[in-house]
Amino acid sequence: MSFNARVSYTADGNTSTFAITFSFIDSTHVKVFLDGVATTNFTISGSNVVMNSNPANATVVMIKRETPTNARLVDFQDGSVLTESDLDKSADQNFFIAQEINDESQSALKLGVDDTYDAQSKRIKNVADPTAGQDAVTKNYLENTYLTTSTIANINTLGAISNLGTLASNNTNVNTVATNIASVNTVANDIAKVITVANDLNEAVAEIDTVATNIANVNLVGTDIANVNTVATNLSGVNSFAERYRVQAGVPSSSNDTGDLVFDTTAGKLKVFDGSSYQLAGSSVNGTSQRFKFVATASQTTFSGADANGNTLTYDVASGTAFADIYLNGVKLDTSDFTATNGTSIVLGSGASVNDILQVVSYGTFQLASFSAGNLTSGTLPVARGGTGKTTSDLTGNTGKVLVVNSSANGFDIANASTPEVYGFIKSFTASTIRYTISVQGVGGQNKYFVNGVQQQTLELLEGNTYIFSYPSAHPFALSTTNGGSHSGGSEYTTGVTRDTSANTLTYVVPSSAPQLYYYCTNHSGMGGTANTPVPANNTLQVITTNQGADNITNTQYNSFDDVLFSASGYTFSIDATTGNLIATI
Repeated sequence: MSFNARVSYTADGNTSTFAITFSFIDSTHVKVFLDGVATTNFTISGSNVVMNSNPANATVVMIKRETPTNARLVDFQDGSVLTESDLDKSADQNFFIAQEINDESQSALKLGVDDTYDAQSKRIKNVADPTAGQDAVTKNYLENTYLTTSTIANINTLGAISNLGTLASNNTNVNTVATNIASVNTVANDIAKVITVANDLNEAVAEIDTVATNIANVNLVGTDIANVNTVATNLSGVNSFAERYRVQAGVPSSSNDTGDLVFDTTAGKLKVFDGSSYQLAGSSVNGTSQRFKFVATASQTTFSGADANGNTLTYDVASGTAFADIYLNGVKLDTSDFTATNGTSIVLGSGASVNDILQVVSYGTFQLASFSAGNLTSGTLPVARGGTGKTTSDLTGNTGKVLVVNSSANGFDIANASTPEVYGFIKSFTASTIRYTISVQGVGGQNKYFVNGVQQQTLELLEGNTYIFSYPSAHPFALSTTNGGSHSGGSEYTTGVTRDTSANTLTYVVPSSAPQLYYYCTNHSGMGGTANTPVPANNTLQVITTNQGADNITNTQYNSFDDVLFSASGYTFSIDATTGNLIATI
């Protein structure tokens, strides 16, 4: 059977382009069906349909033309010009519609010459003889099927008649299933249990594989089975040992005996039970002592973790007593002012103020060996790291001397004690000269001063300093006590000011108690900014000492000092240029 306006293909899963074997007026008249279902997932390229994705293998791809029948594609008007194109299109529409009607007629199911129709049962009888090209299975199917809309679809599916042939060739297996249908239903009803058995079987296989992989270990156990039996015989002793040493978060709350050990993973410490509670088995302090500094936030009570220097707070606790001294703003706190019992935090009785300094000095727990002072009558004095040491005979005639680290820093020498030194400090400000370059740039349609590249920068003119401003000749730079200067009813400020018109510079030596100033352009308004005149911080330090006691400082000198320090000699001093604070370096 051939068709004029449709063509079918069986897809192979790898092809997306299928030829259109018929003519059409417009690409919208071309329709595509996949296994009888219409799809729009394609484009038209010349005389080909190109699918957007490859149809699956064995999919029936049918391409057909559906020319509109409800309206003429060309409407001729009285007096219009007839063209070959319009005449062809009108004729093609009628011709294509006729072809499509013929295709539909050919594909319709019809009664043959020998076929009859039972009106009462609505069944076809004596459908075409198999020898005339219709097989018996199809004949019997049609004879026993109502020709309704739903059964017509079933008739169309008989194109897969090869599947019926496969069913017939496996008739024995079908009968076997039918005979055992009760068992099949039982399995179906208990399918959940079947799945559980399958899962358990997979787990068992996995465990068997694990044993096989570790067969060497299994053999090792078999070889040492006597030792395994010994452990089993002494299981109570093994369990007793297990209770003696434990690893866990925190400490055990029960089954504790004196001497029990636990590694507390929360605290990261080994602890021992002393009969009443767990105590640290060793000192948590690295060395004799450690220091911690915390800067408080507002109303802070609990201090723990990393301090201001990144060191994590820790201290020893024994019988509820902390081996630590606690200071708040330099004042040592009484034990009633805080709680320190867990070795990792300090809890104040009342909240600290913001920026209060809490300092903790923690001490390691240790015991000194018993040492008799009589042992110093002979022998060698202790030295550091391999020094030569001093014998007791070296002490003769050295009354009032002390032991000092030698120049090699590997032992001690007997030497005079350092003489107390008095350091007197006089802090002052040393003036300097600063230069500023004034330029002019347009901003938003108006000229503005730029000071060293910064628009209308606020100046800090320190008392005592000298400032030199270089400016463009067309925009003279000036100072005033009025914001805007002469443009706002003020006048130019001239105290300490010198102007060089030939060099276009203004020099200002800031006097003591200088007023608040503003800078401006004498020719144009809105260009200037603010010039503060603060009192500067001290940036120079003079140090007067007693020269290790050789020189005396008079009472007048002492009273003139800004700061005084009593200490051993060997200090060097400087002053912070920003804050004016004194810095002492040993």
